[in-house]
Amino acid sequence: QVRLVESGGGLVQAGGSLRLSCAASGSIRIFAAMGWYRQAPGKQRELVASITTGDNTNYADAVKGRFTISRDNAKNMVYLQMNSLKPEDTAVYYCNAKSNWGDYWGQGTQVTVSS
Repeated sequence: QVRLVESGGGLVQAGGSLRLSCAASGSIRIFAAMGWYRQAPGKQRELVASITTGDNTNYADAVKGRFTISRDNAKNMVYLQMNSLKPEDTAVYYCNAKSNWGDYWGQGTQVTVSS
């Protein structure tokens, strides 16, 4: 069982930046991919960005060019650098670890972007 803990959320003005961190209690090398998802009030949870063990990345169209996902296998950490934030980025952001036997989720961190 791997535990994921997100941090770094908060309130920021539009145009600002935040860096989210996801700390895993065990090795992230065992997972096929790590990712960040978000869920806004009244909306479904959606993929924001993902990164594979081979460092292949994938981004939602809405965040391409503004967000960057990265991983540090030695520290068992995954990051999401968010720049040029917009009010529509407001959501709870969740860290995800994807494996052949199932997914693991963190508890989420709130990101609020004011206009």
